[in-house]
Amino acid sequence: MTLTQERPVSLWPAAHAADARRPRSRQTKIGASDTVCARRAGYLLHGRTPTDGGEKRKAILGTWLHEGALDAVRAEYGWIIERRVEDDFIRGHIDAVQLDGRTALRLPKRLRPSLPAEEVTVEDIKTKSTFQWDTILRRGASDAELRQVLLYADLLRTEGFADIDGQRQLARLGPLPVGRIRFRFINRDSGDDHVQEMPFTAERASGARWWVQQVRAAETPEDLPRTFAGPGLSVVCDNCPFKTACWGPTVAGRSPQSLLVHDDAEREQALAEYVEVSEQIKPLKDRLKELRAKLDGSEEGVYGGNVLSWSGGNPTKVDDVDAMVTLFRQAGVPVPMAPDTVAMKEQLKAAGIPAPVRLDHERRTTVSINVTVRKKP
Repeated sequence: MTLTQERPVSLWPAAHAADARRPRSRQTKIGASDTVCARRAGYLLHGRTPTDGGEKRKAILGTWLHEGALDAVRAEYGWIIERRVEDDFIRGHIDAVQLDGRTALRLPKRLRPSLPAEEVTVEDIKTKSTFQWDTILRRGASDAELRQVLLYADLLRTEGFADIDGQRQLARLGPLPVGRIRFRFINRDSGDDHVQEMPFTAERASGARWWVQQVRAAETPEDLPRTFAGPGLSVVCDNCPFKTACWGPTVAGRSPQSLLVHDDAEREQALAEYVEVSEQIKPLKDRLKELRAKLDGSEEGVYGGNVLSWSGGNPTKVDDVDAMVTLFRQAGVPVPMAPDTVAMKEQLKAAGIPAPVRLDHERRTTVSINVTVRKKP
């Protein structure tokens, strides 16, 4: 039972190579988009060599979606897209700038928006998975995302567009009176979008500027705090190019966070906090179980600001030994006297044949409650 088939070439090696050549991937000056984690920003600022490759496929897909969406708004509305802003310390590329009518009149007609804004607006596009979508609808942009766009807007307010090839005419506008920032979240799975807007003020941007100052003031990256909980607990850390530099090499049987405890005094403190947090969580878990029980059997639908749905409760899939035996006999392969499902599945897999399964209606998957925010009409 042998099956030979050439696999088509994967697009991901080419995508990763192209991503590595992008200016954003090669810059050594701290970028506004690099202000996700203080220590990570420190590694970049100090020119440290990345220690880990990280998983970039989702980021690359996000980049492709960015390019398509931004090309569309440039073609349809005349918005200014993917333009650099910078000062002596920070550099970044703004996704989109929607000029107000008065500012637009200072540009040649070919650069004016067909749909001007009431005030200069800086927009950033973020792509998210369905798993993250409910959090976006309920909470909006994260602190790191807010910091990034506030820095973009503040650079545009204080410096204007960078005076470089391809945007000289925009640079002649000088500093611009930015009035709003806007996030446009796009669900990578469904195509849904969600817009979050807020006024921009210099006071609001001062916190982001202070964050950058703290990073620049550190003598070494290790003097800076870790913003996230670490590998295994944070997807940001899992895919960080400095994961090993920050958390050390993986030790079998130990979590990376164990390096944070240095002696028995710190162990005692962590254990006491663990007990305290457990006591705080228990009544909430008990209450959640009670509410889940009250909702059991409720019809799916919209109730106030939330949407109720159910998942699970389906028959479980189990190996269909009889079907495997039939496949073996059809292929002229000897069938073990006592069928060994593991070995038979391996042989089927090696031959490129899916192992057959059947539904066991006596055993069902757990029924899970799903509560998402109600979509705005």
